[in-house]
Amino acid sequence: MKTPGAVLLLLWSGLVVVAGVGKDLQDKTAATASTQQTCQPDIYTVLREMSALMVEQRVELRCTQTQIEAMETRLTERLDASENEAETRLRASENKAETMETRLRASENRVEEQRAVIKELKEKQEEQAAALRAVGGSVNLTGSQVEELRREREERRVSFSASLVASGGENFGPFSKPTTLIYRHVITNTGNAYNPNTGVFRAPVRGVYYFAVIAHGLGHASTPTGVSLHKNEEHVVIAYGHQPSHRVDTSNGASLLLEVGDVVYVKLWPNAWVIDSYNHHTTFSGHLLFLM
Repeated sequence: MKTPGAVLLLLWSGLVVVAGVGKDLQDKTAATASTQQTCQPDIYTVLREMSALMVEQRVELRCTQTQIEAMETRLTERLDASENEAETRLRASENKAETMETRLRASENRVEEQRAVIKELKEKQEEQAAALRAVGGSVNLTGSQVEELRREREERRVSFSASLVASGGENFGPFSKPTTLIYRHVITNTGNAYNPNTGVFRAPVRGVYYFAVIAHGLGHASTPTGVSLHKNEEHVVIAYGHQPSHRVDTSNGASLLLEVGDVVYVKLWPNAWVIDSYNHHTTFSGHLLFLM
């Protein structure tokens, strides 16, 4: 049986142990609370920083999208402008090619007509030579006969070409009424049948003549380019072109049977214009094909 002193000693030892355990628990609880108070503000700070970063990224994304849309708009506008310019140039090239083809055909026709005239002259010369050989070449021509042969030969030499101006550049028209054009710059005037002071060709002999007109102008919304060829008071053909922009070139021609004294001239079409310069774009030409 234990003594009272021993019992008291055991009780005191148990209280000491309990007190120590309680103090350890209190210390651990305080440490945990301190750790939580330290970590919690750090998490909030990180979250705020992440939120701010997301806002900045959204703003930058919007700016980038706006820049991309602006670049796409500019690129589309440039592509449209390039396509329109290319289409305009293509149309101008096609018009120029058509004009050149028309001129080429007119030149080929004139060459063929001149070849026919040369062939006819050669045939007549051969006939005259054969007639002389048939009579033994002993025909003696009088002075009047020689003069008549010389005059006939000179009469066959009728050809002219002229442009409106000799140098510089000048617009003619528009006028409200048809106006006779005076082609003052004479390129050639064999036979002197064309008058550069009046713009009128007067037939020296009866025959078939070929005349050609070429007109040059600038495209305009309300002003065309056009001229008309006239025999005496009769309208024969017109050379006419109208487009809103770029240069305009048009031409026409006709073969006419003329009596001695018949006149041929060119009129500016009403409310139209033509342009000429030192390059001689706008011309009036004619020549005798054969006598009748």
